[in-house]
Amino acid sequence: MAKPFFRLQKFLRRTQFLLFFLTAAYLMTGSLLLLQRARLRRRWFHHFMGDPPGPPALSPEAPQPATSSRGTYVGCFSDDGQERTLKGSVFFDLRKMTVSHCQDACAERSYIYAGLEAGAECYCGNRLPAMSVGPEECNHECKGEKSSVCGGVGRLSVYRVEELQPGSRKRRTVTYRGCFRLPENITHAFPDSLVQANVTVETCSGFCSQKEFPLAILRGWECYCAYSTPQFNLRDAVDSSLCGQESEAQRLAEYCEVYQTPVQDTRCTDRRFLPTKSKVFVALSSFPGAGNTWARHLIEHATGFYTGSYYFDGTLYNKGFKGEKDHWRSRRTICVKTHESGRREIEMFDSAILLIRNPYRSLVAEFNRKCAGHLGYAADRNWKSKEWPDFVNSYASWWSSHVLDWLKYGKRLLVVHYEELRRSLVPTLREMVAFLNVSVSEERLLCVENNKEGSFRRRGRRPHDPEPFTPEMKDLINGYIRTVDQALRDHNWAGLPREYVPR
Repeated sequence: MAKPFFRLQKFLRRTQFLLFFLTAAYLMTGSLLLLQRARLRRRWFHHFMGDPPGPPALSPEAPQPATSSRGTYVGCFSDDGQERTLKGSVFFDLRKMTVSHCQDACAERSYIYAGLEAGAECYCGNRLPAMSVGPEECNHECKGEKSSVCGGVGRLSVYRVEELQPGSRKRRTVTYRGCFRLPENITHAFPDSLVQANVTVETCSGFCSQKEFPLAILRGWECYCAYSTPQFNLRDAVDSSLCGQESEAQRLAEYCEVYQTPVQDTRCTDRRFLPTKSKVFVALSSFPGAGNTWARHLIEHATGFYTGSYYFDGTLYNKGFKGEKDHWRSRRTICVKTHESGRREIEMFDSAILLIRNPYRSLVAEFNRKCAGHLGYAADRNWKSKEWPDFVNSYASWWSSHVLDWLKYGKRLLVVHYEELRRSLVPTLREMVAFLNVSVSEERLLCVENNKEGSFRRRGRRPHDPEPFTPEMKDLINGYIRTVDQALRDHNWAGLPREYVPR
């Protein structure tokens, strides 16, 4: 019995040694293969990038200026973030930023230079930044374009824009703003000018766009470039026939034609976080579809401070709402967007701007957003399906309860009607800014008025019947309108605008 047992023990010892030997050989072989593969990858990369053979660089995969773009790479420049030279058409894209994407956005708005920063930010302008730095300081790879340089921290990779990429949108056109009487002091009101025979709208607009002025002004053969100012604010247009005379007669009559150029009014595009944490926690509250994003655009450009959000929307961040990524309770933003209406959520805020919009319009806007995003329209099949009546039955009561809860639990409120903000933008916005305890110049408010639409207005015709509400839906919504109207009056606010109820 002992002999078979001894043989078995001897066999197990040999087997254990054999398994150990095979495992060690397997690990050594795998390590050698990995090293060989890494060498092959490095050789392939250097061959692909066209690097000459030599000793390995410290960072062999450093990003390079894009070669596939139609624009010309100018260089790497310092950007202090306060007084930017490239401050037009600002947007971000954390995942898909490319050099071509940024160049197209700048070309569309008639800018000459496109600057990319920190791998995901795009800035436009017609003048180069003052301070250039070494190319190695632009070391961030574009988020959506591997091995292409997109600036760095406080550094801009600048490209000269030559033309739009195929398939992208066309350049923005010049918009006629009307006929106006010239101000008394032309030299003071219009900072730049061009005088030449047979000057055209295109010539004048191109000249003013290059100078980064939002307004091109024609009087006979004279071209002026300007901003909207208290002395020349585009609110007092006269009969257009007064500008339709012969050049000499028009010059003597002191009238001018005003055109909006494709470039932005950049006097109000600079924005930042609050320098110190806010002591007053302010909400910008609304029912979905009531224009909260548009109101944020106006507030940010009027105050120069970012707004925050109870939620995170990457699409909004990409369009320049940098506070979208900040934590909503950081108190680094001037106010915080919210659609919440519970007592606990309301009482967390010290005060709030309560934005109210016609529920008929709000419901349509929110249904479009849910079905087709911020800029799209719901398809015809969405309106004809059971989805639309179910949506109305559910959301109409929310429109009412949202206002009622904020009136009941809100500590300090400013009620703003979306329609009034549309009709009387500057006075209403001035009231909102005062509520936020921020001092704003009149020039900055006029700049906001000039850039009032922002990036989220739906364009084009609606692909559905403009009256999607059935009589039953109207009865339901009108009841909620009457309830909210009475609640506002009970809290010493003006009632809802009469236009809210269809007549």
